[in-house]
Amino acid sequence: QVQLVESGGGLVQTGDSLRLSCTASGRTFSTYAMGWFRQAPGKEREFVATISATTSITYYEDFVKGRFTISRDNAKNTLYLRMNSLKPEDTAVYYCAARTVRFAARDASSYAYWGQGTQVTVSS
Repeated sequence: QVQLVESGGGLVQTGDSLRLSCTASGRTFSTYAMGWFRQAPGKEREFVATISATTSITYYEDFVKGRFTISRDNAKNTLYLRMNSLKPEDTAVYYCAARTVRFAARDASSYAYWGQGTQVTVSS
C-alpha cells in the first residue's frame, strides 16, 4: 500500500508560479511511474503530466507543455510539479498518482494509488 500526500496548492494570480509536491510513503516509490492529474469543477479528471520511475522520461498534455515541469526525487520519495505562467483555466484540484510499474502513462485507469488532491486557484 502506498499513501500519497499532495501539498503546495493555493490562490495565485494569472502569470504566477507554484510548485506542487507529492510525498509517498513506503520503500517502493523509486519503482513506480508517477503522474499528475487535475479536475476542475463540473469537468472530468484529466491528465497533466507523467514521469517514469528511474529514467525520468516525461510526457505532458498539450495545454501545459512549456509551462509545467514534472520531476521527482527518489531519495526523498517526492514528486513535483512546477507550474509557471498560470492561467485561470488551470484552476482545479491537482492529484498525484502512482502506477505499480516503471513506465509512464497518460491513462488514469492505469494508476493504482491516488492522493487526496490539492486545490490550485488562479485568479484573473
